[in-house]
Amino acid sequence: MATIILAKDGIDLQVFPLLKARTTIGRRTYNDIVIDAAGISGEHAVIAMLLSEVFFEDLDSTNGSQLNGQPVKKHFLQDGDVIELATHTIRYCADEDGLGTPSAIVLTSTQDGLGDMRQTTVPSQLSSEVKSTGVIRILKGVGAGKEIALTKPMTTIGRPGIQVAVLARTQHGFSLTHIEGKVPALVNGTSIGASTRMLANGDLIEMSGAEMIFDC
Repeated sequence: MATIILAKDGIDLQVFPLLKARTTIGRRTYNDIVIDAAGISGEHAVIAMLLSEVFFEDLDSTNGSQLNGQPVKKHFLQDGDVIELATHTIRYCADEDGLGTPSAIVLTSTQDGLGDMRQTTVPSQLSSEVKSTGVIRILKGVGAGKEIALTKPMTTIGRPGIQVAVLARTQHGFSLTHIEGKVPALVNGTSIGASTRMLANGDLIEMSGAEMIFDC
């Protein structure tokens, strides 16, 4: 699981798993990582996942950010990178617990608006020892007719920045959780809202212009 470790004066304060396409950092309370300290802007920086890459971007903060003592605006993160934000640091750990990065389904924008199905990677916080299996069958949209085996602990579906949800494999089965976007996915015609929805065999998932059936 990829993580960010927040520290101050060489002391680790908190560990944050990277579970979203964009993880925001700043002084304001709505950020994913809140640093209430002098020198930190309200919206200081963001850590974003783009396909298999993870990068840090300073959001034109007042005091800036530094990597290895040098100002940094945007940087593709490598395991062990430490970025300084005023009095604090964040350390990137690409795969701290050895679980690796599970596959993901990403629907990317196309001219017809239905999206395109392709494989990429995202981090997971779930145990690889869970044995339950499931399948997503695409009924509508680009890739219709395909079947995707849910063999990894976590699989994302949707368009990053627009509508993203996570299919998580747990000891109790599969769940669907809204991650990003103003409009959550629909399951059997009903919005999953901001909560986690457990899936049952035959559930119809609608999002990003696509329709998918969950089988287990």
